[in-house]
Amino acid sequence: MSITDRFLNDVEGHLLLAAAREEGRTAAARFSAPLHWLTEGQRGEVERRFEAEYLALARASWQHTAVRAGGLRDEYEARYRGLRRRLLAGWSLTGALALGVLLVCLARGL
Repeated sequence: MSITDRFLNDVEGHLLLAAAREEGRTAAARFSAPLHWLTEGQRGEVERRFEAEYLALARASWQHTAVRAGGLRDEYEARYRGLRRRLLAGWSLTGALALGVLLVCLARGL
């Protein structure tokens, strides 16, 4: 992975985190809005805790997705290697048969 790719991945990660934080804040505000009996301090605490939980759930989801993507990549690569082996074996067999036919034809003087 090049430096540029790593930099772009870092930027994308920061943007994703910033978006998740904003979504968490928005969801926290929506959650606490109907709780009219809370004081401003209590409302702020509820919103901070909600946002923290939202980010924890998002992080767990991202980690699960990354693990699953890694598993799928490994599975894909294994299937690709198997397909490549079968294709090489098929072409080798075809080449051997063609060479055999050619040798038989040359031996018979055709």
